[in-house]
Amino acid sequence: MNYRFLRFPEGKTKAVTFSYDDGPRFDLKLVQTFDKYNIKATFNLNSQCIHEESDGYHLTKDDVNKYILGGGHEVAVHGAYHKAPGKLRPIDGIREFLQCRLELEEMFGRIIRGMAYPDSGITVMYNGMKYETIRQYLTDLDIVYSRTLGGDNDAFMLPNDWLAWMPTTHHDNPEIFDYIEKFLKLDVNSAYCADHYPRLFYVWGHSFEFGWNNSWDRLDEICSKLGGHNDIWYATNIEIYDYVTAYNSLIFSADGTRVYNPTLKTVWFEIDKKTFSIKSGETLKLENID
Repeated sequence: MNYRFLRFPEGKTKAVTFSYDDGPRFDLKLVQTFDKYNIKATFNLNSQCIHEESDGYHLTKDDVNKYILGGGHEVAVHGAYHKAPGKLRPIDGIREFLQCRLELEEMFGRIIRGMAYPDSGITVMYNGMKYETIRQYLTDLDIVYSRTLGGDNDAFMLPNDWLAWMPTTHHDNPEIFDYIEKFLKLDVNSAYCADHYPRLFYVWGHSFEFGWNNSWDRLDEICSKLGGHNDIWYATNIEIYDYVTAYNSLIFSADGTRVYNPTLKTVWFEIDKKTFSIKSGETLKLENID
């Protein structure tokens, strides 16, 4: 039996993504920095706060179209009214997130499948609410991933449960630069063979935290360190989800020597330190594997 591991596009072993909430106008300065360093981000919006005309605090519809979507970033659900699902009856949670999805899709003319939990999300549960209940109704609403919080760590793992996607770190975590240094120094290909799994660095926060604290230099330092590396894939949350889903859809023969790609994406993977790529619709004979 051979170890097989996902590789990101072009065979890369690492990926970086950012996720920012609530849609304040500070996002406009945030996205300038992301674009400067060719970093991709997901912006989680409350549909009831995005309007044609500015309310003085939130982004407008045109802002989102021009600067976020126009820059190749992603828009995701954050609840119509920013309500925590752990504190809502299931029927109210369904209404909160379905309304947000419907309104954002209508505003921006695209399918929106991602989400970040608003408020305390799934970290606080009231009145007998259970994560399994929330997970089920989000699945029924065709939400494919949702970012949670509260578990900063330097394991750099892809999620086992996409509806409880734990990011690496908040941008104000005092250990973030130690995490970044560890991530950048990590050589996946030289690790022990069973540890050749891919690594993801995922930063989250709110742009108003930079604005209110006048700490934009911190954002620039984070992005300057994480950006511009040829061995890193820079992607939005949904791009990562879709790519990993495509990888998990590959069909292998019983003896592991042939693989079929039924998806629309070219997918890369590694078997015993040898990297392969397989195009959409292709069946590949895997040479030189034991």
